[in-house]
Amino acid sequence: METVKSPAEQKVILHNASWETYERLMDERGDRRVPRFTYDRGELEIMSPSTERESIACFLELLVALVAGETDVNAYGVGSTTFKREDLERGFEPDACFYVQNEERIRGKPRIELGIDPPPDLVIEVDITSPSLSKFSVCARIGVPEIWRHDGERASVFVLREGGYAEVAMSEVLPSLSGPVLSRFVEESRSLGSAAWIREVRGWARSNAGASG
Repeated sequence: METVKSPAEQKVILHNASWETYERLMDERGDRRVPRFTYDRGELEIMSPSTERESIACFLELLVALVAGETDVNAYGVGSTTFKREDLERGFEPDACFYVQNEERIRGKPRIELGIDPPPDLVIEVDITSPSLSKFSVCARIGVPEIWRHDGERASVFVLREGGYAEVAMSEVLPSLSGPVLSRFVEESRSLGSAAWIREVRGWARSNAGASG
């Protein structure tokens, strides 16, 4: 077992953990949001997120909703839903995620079951400290098309290609958004009041509707 502690958050990683252990720990957690679990073929990360991590994820989640609304895109958020596939021996819980291309298939469903339902079209990950267990390989195997990653200072956009995730200039889920734009709005969320920030995002989205850069 490895323990990672920092002012930001705490993580524990268990080696050679069985799928049964993973599911038992999730059952014991119940409906609470924390801790969050990532499982990859015997490696199990247990993470308690920091306030900073939760705040960044919250503003990115709100940004998606605002930009989607202003650009007439249906984006169905499912938060930190648990996504797992026993046949692949992988599971994860994002900081936030959305269905966009597959929004109609998921809208209103009380439960999402991978293998029957598609994975989310967009996953948002905030990594204030280096992850003990990378979700990229887990998300790639499950088939998540796009990941936004924020490291506490800047945001990057990654799209799934044949060989794995590649960093790209622009989001394919919401094409008006880029890493620098996401970084800018997260930074502004730290100084602007929420009402002013929302007005800023909405104004930007209206003026950039249909833009590709």
